[in-house]
Amino acid sequence: MPLRTDQALIAEWIKSGARVLDLGCGDGTLIAYLQQHQNVKGYGLEIDEENIVQCIRSGIAVIQTDLDKGLSEFKQDTFDYVIMTQTLQAIYYPDKLLKEMTRVGREAIVTFPNMGHWKNRLQLALAGHMPKSKTLPYEWYNTPNVHLCTLTDFENLCATNNITILDRTTVDHEHQHSFGMNLLPNVLGEIAIYRFQQNA
Repeated sequence: MPLRTDQALIAEWIKSGARVLDLGCGDGTLIAYLQQHQNVKGYGLEIDEENIVQCIRSGIAVIQTDLDKGLSEFKQDTFDYVIMTQTLQAIYYPDKLLKEMTRVGREAIVTFPNMGHWKNRLQLALAGHMPKSKTLPYEWYNTPNVHLCTLTDFENLCATNNITILDRTTVDHEHQHSFGMNLLPNVLGEIAIYRFQQNA
């Protein structure tokens, strides 16, 4: 299965032969790609049983777990990279999980929907309701997203927790990148992608 643009960007950040942990790994597409093309040693954590079955069928080492319980089963620097795509906003304690990611991994990568995107701002300002989009398709009352944020919010959280941002990029709902997103990422980017590590 081909990678989405955001997954391909993440793959570019992963060094060949690295040890990778994918949090909320879904059906294991990203880990499978990294194993096949970049010779990584990958593991996944997932809660959904159907996704776990698919991971096993694809030969992905996967553990069923609730990410809100943390990563206490892993020692410090067990992995070179800890990845979490489109899951941060569904975590009850994202600040704690970011600390755990940078504890067990030398570097961490996250992606999340950007609430600062101009369409979300317009819906709130002009229509007076919680935003809905292809990136955020749920109603306010049935959304799994419990902690939506903007790029600025995320960067402030990193600064508060002594986390250094190494790379940042954004894509749209079709996972495409544009020049304008480089200029105004918090306004034009629908999905944020960050690579970071704990300060020494």
